[in-house]
Amino acid sequence: MSLEDLFSGGSHKRKLGHFSALVNVALVDGPIKPEEELLLLRFARKLDINELEYNEIIKNPKKYPVFPTNSQEIRLKQLHDIFRIIFADKDIDEEEAEFLNRYAIILGFSEADAKKIIDRSIQIFSGGLDFYDYEYLLNKK
Repeated sequence: MSLEDLFSGGSHKRKLGHFSALVNVALVDGPIKPEEELLLLRFARKLDINELEYNEIIKNPKKYPVFPTNSQEIRLKQLHDIFRIIFADKDIDEEEAEFLNRYAIILGFSEADAKKIIDRSIQIFSGGLDFYDYEYLLNKK
């Protein structure tokens, strides 16, 4: 355990686990695409993943477990990150949807909440908003 993990409550381990999930979802539908790789590099910087950790996770993303959190906001942010990787190619396939559902439950969402959040997020990310939702999001402060 590193000093950072001792004093940060394992937040770096949580970031490594989250980044490995991002890599796993990018790999679900085949090799990492250029647009996914670009996002992964951005996420690595955002999550303070160094180059050595990045390369190790790319080689073996299943090595790092995902650690659930009690924070609803952090769980939603992590799901949002996953959706950004999934929709980097503007599409979601069946394998990605299955991964997403498992990941949401691992993060701590109930099955019912996971389904509701995922269904709604797919509508948002795929542009499937109706006018009233679009208007609400535009006017939300």
